Amino acid sequence: MKQWIMPALLAAVLTGAGATAQAGDINPAANPLLADKWQSRPLVVVTPSADNPDYERMRGIVETQRDAFNDRDMVLYTVEGGSGMKADQALTEAETDALLASLGLNAKGPLTTVLVGKDGGKKVEQEGFVDPRQLFDTIDNMPMRRARQ
Repeated sequence: MKQWIMPALLAAVLTGAGATAQAGDINPAANPLLADKWQSRPLVVVTPSADNPDYERMRGIVETQRDAFNDRDMVLYTVEGGSGMKADQALTEAETDALLASLGLNAKGPLTTVLVGKDGGKKVEQEGFVDPRQLFDTIDNMPMRRARQ
């Protein structure tokens, strides 16, 4: 009876390791959100195309509301057609992949916006157009933000 336990255990370990290696192309440590925890509130906007009119509108509002954005310790992440940026600085492919994986997002999916809190948790996730001013209101009602005011 003991003779089959070790081969079965070894097979299970090897099978698990093989699955991890295939799916393990994504390095969770590359996730740029890790550096933002307790420092800022990431706003992640993912779009399959930078030409999406709702995406362009959202980016325009963020630009016109830059002071409000900065006052709330926000940092903008964008993924346009699979290419990631953080505050207008290019992310590596590994960082972009880790960012998307950590939030369960697909670069080829619909326009999706995720607001991440300073604690690293998702506070808002919504498809389609999201008015950044609505997100400001969400932040203003967070306990950490209210305690600061």
